[in-house]
Amino acid sequence: MFRITWGKTLIIIGAVLLGIIFALPNVLPQQARDSLPDFIPNKPIVLGLDLQGGAHLVWEVDRESLRRNLLTQLKGDVRQRLWNERKIRHTIATGRDGSLIVTINDPAKVEQALDALKELAQPVQVGFFGAGGTAPEIEIERDGNRLTLRYSDAGMENRIKSALEQAIEVIRRRLDELNMTEASIQQQGVDRIIVQAPGVRNPETLKQAVGRTARLTFQLLCDSQPEAPGDRPPPGCMALPSEDNPNLIYWVKTSRRATVEGADLVDAQPAFDGQTGEPVVTFRFNQQGALRFARLTQANVGKPFAIILDGKVISAPVIQTPILGGSGQITGRFTVEETRVMSAILRSGALPAKLVVVEERSVGPSLGSDSIRAGITASVVALVGVLAFMLLFYGFFGVIANIALAANLVMLLGILTVFQATLTLPGIAGIVLTLGMAVDSNVLVFERVREEARAGRSAINALETGFSRAFTTILDANITTLIAAVVLYGLGSGPVRGFAVTLGVGIITTVFTAYTLTRFLVALWVWKKRPKTLPIVAAPAAGS
Repeated sequence: MFRITWGKTLIIIGAVLLGIIFALPNVLPQQARDSLPDFIPNKPIVLGLDLQGGAHLVWEVDRESLRRNLLTQLKGDVRQRLWNERKIRHTIATGRDGSLIVTINDPAKVEQALDALKELAQPVQVGFFGAGGTAPEIEIERDGNRLTLRYSDAGMENRIKSALEQAIEVIRRRLDELNMTEASIQQQGVDRIIVQAPGVRNPETLKQAVGRTARLTFQLLCDSQPEAPGDRPPPGCMALPSEDNPNLIYWVKTSRRATVEGADLVDAQPAFDGQTGEPVVTFRFNQQGALRFARLTQANVGKPFAIILDGKVISAPVIQTPILGGSGQITGRFTVEETRVMSAILRSGALPAKLVVVEERSVGPSLGSDSIRAGITASVVALVGVLAFMLLFYGFFGVIANIALAANLVMLLGILTVFQATLTLPGIAGIVLTLGMAVDSNVLVFERVREEARAGRSAINALETGFSRAFTTILDANITTLIAAVVLYGLGSGPVRGFAVTLGVGIITTVFTAYTLTRFLVALWVWKKRPKTLPIVAAPAAGS
């Protein structure tokens, strides 16, 4: 028998009301959204790149840049293992093939050096899901007292994978710092990252925010500086260009004692110089960085030092007094927007490798508006057609199905709003498909009820039997579709994922509204009317 309990009533009505409340931000003006309680989302559904326009960029890890960075790190590791830990004298040279050639001065210590360097050759998984076993990350060859180290193919791929994962996290932090929270970041293949930023009208801002490696150093200038273009720097110095003027070259010291790494920064903020009023970036070190910076400035008062970002000198001020507080500012010919982007980049940390743009695409807002209109038109046409069909074929029960269908749509929008899912044009297609599936579930129920009534069951018995027997079919059909949606989301990207999200959420709301809510509404009708016959049972055929 259909039974109406207070518990079920509160759960069903509460779920529908929550769906309506959570969907409200999509129809309320900004002022009204700001005044909503904390438990209600104050932002509407995020529109994807194809609906509101924006920037689409594909970045690729610069393998050569990564290889150079790894080689530099490997040199430091070799010196640490051989000299700092074991006092083995040696010389290091770089081979043309990207290898590291280590020559041991004392032939008697070659075996000891080889054992020490083998500790660097960590094993990495190779083959499909590691089925191919393991291989050393660094290959070591011996030729007399000469040891040659190079990254293996498996080791390089493993480092690229790690660099890509780290880069995605750094990019995510950078975009969050710039309030680009609607941007989507996805991995493509083994060495590419797709960044889509809806609403961004200037791709250059996105390129600057994402593409800068953001390796910051503070290095002393050499005692002598170039007098003419092409002059070679003295030993212990290297030549770096100015960011403002590439023709202006600085010679900076390469010694670690003359360098403070930006990795020790804990904060960076845009600000204005108190004396000149120019936009600057203020920074603050952690305890270790503050101590190193204090030592550097205290020992070199009156000398210039360079602030270097990604291999270019931003500014080269003279150290007037020791900087003991662990904070300072970066000056240059910056705009306010440049200081905002630069401070966000420095706060988020450096990328593990250089990224290069391999694809750039902009979607105009007019094209996005056309897509929205087309999507809304398709949804309205589908909704009107479905509502008319249910009214025409099922009469009063069609009204109940249409109420459940409207609740389904509102709850779907409410869930997407709560989780701030990105709605794309394929996502709208998923909503349209959800409407059709919801009606299909109601059709299964009502046709089953009609068959049971024609078989001679009473009105109440036909309703109860029809709902219970149709439930298994509804559940099976929706579970298989949900599995397909999960697979699409896991293996797809971009628009395919947008379709999978709306389809998956729509399946969940469909099972609730097409069975639970519809059954509840029918139970209310039965409780009030106590019907003897059902309005959806057609007259039997003649002679039957």
